[in-house]
Amino acid sequence: MPFFRRALTLIFVVATVSGAGAEDPGDRIRQADLKSDLFTLAGDAMRGREGGTLDEMTASMWIAERARQAGLKPAGDNGTYFQFFPLERYRVSASSVVKLGGRALRMGRDVIPDNTVLADVDAPVVMASATDTLTSVAMTGKALVIRYVPPPAPAPLPGQSNPNQASGLRTWMRGVQRTVAPQNPAAIVAIVPDEFKDQWDRTAYTFPRGTYALDTDGTAEPRVPMRGVPMLYVRESALSGALAADAHLAASIFTDSFQYPSVNIIAIAPGRDPKLKSEYVLYSAHQDHDGVRYPVNGDDIWNGADDNATTAVALLAIGRAVVAAPGKRSSLFIWHGSEERGLMGSRWYVKHPTVPLTSIAAVLNGDMIGRNDPNTAALLGAVGAHRNSPELVDMALAANKAVTKFTIDSSWDDPAHREGWYYRSDHLSYARVGVPAIFFTTLLHPDYHTPNDNPDRIDLAKLTRMTRWMYATGRAVSDAPKKPAVDPNFKLERCRDSTGDYCGK
Repeated sequence: MPFFRRALTLIFVVATVSGAGAEDPGDRIRQADLKSDLFTLAGDAMRGREGGTLDEMTASMWIAERARQAGLKPAGDNGTYFQFFPLERYRVSASSVVKLGGRALRMGRDVIPDNTVLADVDAPVVMASATDTLTSVAMTGKALVIRYVPPPAPAPLPGQSNPNQASGLRTWMRGVQRTVAPQNPAAIVAIVPDEFKDQWDRTAYTFPRGTYALDTDGTAEPRVPMRGVPMLYVRESALSGALAADAHLAASIFTDSFQYPSVNIIAIAPGRDPKLKSEYVLYSAHQDHDGVRYPVNGDDIWNGADDNATTAVALLAIGRAVVAAPGKRSSLFIWHGSEERGLMGSRWYVKHPTVPLTSIAAVLNGDMIGRNDPNTAALLGAVGAHRNSPELVDMALAANKAVTKFTIDSSWDDPAHREGWYYRSDHLSYARVGVPAIFFTTLLHPDYHTPNDNPDRIDLAKLTRMTRWMYATGRAVSDAPKKPAVDPNFKLERCRDSTGDYCGK
């Protein structure tokens, strides 16, 4: 954009979001309303809102009713607030048979799979240690057995609480798998010492859930488990001693499959301009979280207050403000289902949009907007390789400068950032199909994906400010003379870490 035109755009945006002396509709976004909705949606009664379960449906029905009460109109399928879609779920069957060194192991208790594959294995064991140079171990056609030793924990991120680490056991296993794959082992078995029970529990909770797939176009066959090299974890105490030198692994692994419904909640506030109302500002959140899992300090409900009840209730507050004072363009609100399953709801929506994707002026996605330093926030998709619309970014930054005045942390937008944070929320599905998209967040914290992510830990004042920032940005987009343009040179760059895996995995 020429400098003069961009300067005029920013002047317009600042005037729009500041209200130019008039009553600011953003003042209708009230902390008390956000608190009330948050404590309901992230309360224990919602049981963690796990995608593809009745608990997700309960939360979704509650959100739809609150959207109706806010004055938002239904914009889903068949005149409803809902867009249902099928989740395909696959898991290793609990009836699978695994014997190691002649000892039968109970699937799900003594042994758990890392991957969902079909396999029949009868192979001699080759032992290795974590300090061995694995590329020098002869293992073709054999079952590699290696004892888990945790790698050093990564250093805390600068200016950020060190986030709760996801299963280091699984990350370690995948590193082993990448290293030995060229040698074609028949199986990979990690012996997990009982002293690492926390890592065992973190990995074991994924066993009954398995993996998920999405048939996005309704014609292709969903991804089904294929025959492959099984990766297994075995509790050391289940073996009752060291393996003999001539030990064998005998395994017959097969899978179960299921289909479950999940749902997007879709609502609209029509715009006031007769021409521009056919274009949309899309406010995006996800309503699901991790559900009921293994207990930590006696608490087994993983409430997901910050992830992502914060933005889910923010959209309700923004909806009330927009209904009271509509913008020129229409405002579309989507609470995406099963985001935690792999961005399933947003992936489904871009394949089955309820409005033309070309009519969406911008996607303003939020995920985790209520924690950490009260005066800092992040806007991803704002710099470098992730920025697909400089004009949209300018509007968001101008809105922040005029309304909320956060110090913006841009470091997590780096494609080389170890968390790969840009790739882990619903804006990604839209950016991939060429829709201007940005991601509002206050980043990770130690309670991420634990039962400690409870509503009483949310900074409600910060949540209110983040909600007003999203609203002010959306209002600027809604009233701008033209839609923000997409950078024609935009191309996503997915970084890989030192082990070759994608960042953030």
